[in-house]
Amino acid sequence: MIDVGLMTALASFMAIPSSYFWGYLCDKTGRYKIYILFSFFSLAFLFFLLTLTKTVLMFILLYALVGVFHVAHEPPKNVLIAESRSRPEWERGFASYEALTGFGWLLGLLLGFVLSSYGFLNMSMLFLCSFLNLVAFATSAILVRDPGLIFERRLVNIERSIGFVCQGCFLAYQASGEINAADLNEESLTGDNLSVFCLGLFFFFLASSILFTPLPVFFSQKLSLSSNIVFAIFLLNSLGNLFGYIFVGVRSGRVEERVLVKNTAILRGFLCLLLSFAIFSLSIYTLVLSGVVLILIGIAYGVFHISTISLSMELIPEGKAGLYNALIGLGAAVGCFVGSFLADRFDFVSLFVTSSLLFVLSFVAFKQSIKSVGSTLSYPLSLNKSETT
Repeated sequence: MIDVGLMTALASFMAIPSSYFWGYLCDKTGRYKIYILFSFFSLAFLFFLLTLTKTVLMFILLYALVGVFHVAHEPPKNVLIAESRSRPEWERGFASYEALTGFGWLLGLLLGFVLSSYGFLNMSMLFLCSFLNLVAFATSAILVRDPGLIFERRLVNIERSIGFVCQGCFLAYQASGEINAADLNEESLTGDNLSVFCLGLFFFFLASSILFTPLPVFFSQKLSLSSNIVFAIFLLNSLGNLFGYIFVGVRSGRVEERVLVKNTAILRGFLCLLLSFAIFSLSIYTLVLSGVVLILIGIAYGVFHISTISLSMELIPEGKAGLYNALIGLGAAVGCFVGSFLADRFDFVSLFVTSSLLFVLSFVAFKQSIKSVGSTLSYPLSLNKSETT
């Protein structure tokens, strides 16, 4: 378990500066497709090298490089989606992308379940992973196009700045007695607290990593489940992710992102405790309850991920597109080690409780930071059109 924790933690730690680096590089050069192609080709090569390794140390080092080159496609992908749509369509765009990739992840787990059931070795699965990354490289070479003009994110920043100035003018106007203070949305005058928002992201992904890193080992060793059953359990979690992405895509524009972010964070904290109850009940319904809870946890993550990634493209300035993925990597890296350590040195009860408390902390951080997130062009409703002009 310590080896698994060390391997995933090292990969995540190396992905942190890498994500920031790739994001800076693609924004600086204005080229995005080339980094996506480079990422997939490198992954295909590294997965092939993993089949040749004979020692645990070499496997860990190569896996760490997988983390470095995997994140190379994330920042350019986010920018391409944001630049291909107007701000109100970002959620739908990200939801469509994540639903498609979530379906691919689901098929991958299903394939792992089937192959392991028929006795295929891990070596065969690594060859398959290498081949699928070559397929990703080929399809990206054909289908992906760089945008002709990088404009949408800059436009959103301009709108937010203008909106903040407008609200300041309304506040000054109210001070003169011409407008009622109740007509103002004072929260929008506080400005965005990006640092606390980033702290909330860190806590959320730290909690997720603490929970999920040792969980496969727990299912396979503590509950003595076979590999294909473990694949099936995590298949349900990925199915929940897919449902979450679809929900956001369908409900795009009807529910505020800030509400979804806070609600899903606290919901994951509750579900984490519920999962521990389902597992440690050790009844005939243990697997059924665990599967249902993992589906709900997956749905909450899908909604959270789309909401935060849309907000991050609005909040994070140009040139720092990799910051969102760097925060995910930092939380995941620390969580990999902490989760494995808690499970190995203490017990899984402490792991579930720690994870739940961290989800609550992320909820508190989001509650404090995203009161003002969103478009600041929300003029007081009592003003008529001529007064607004």
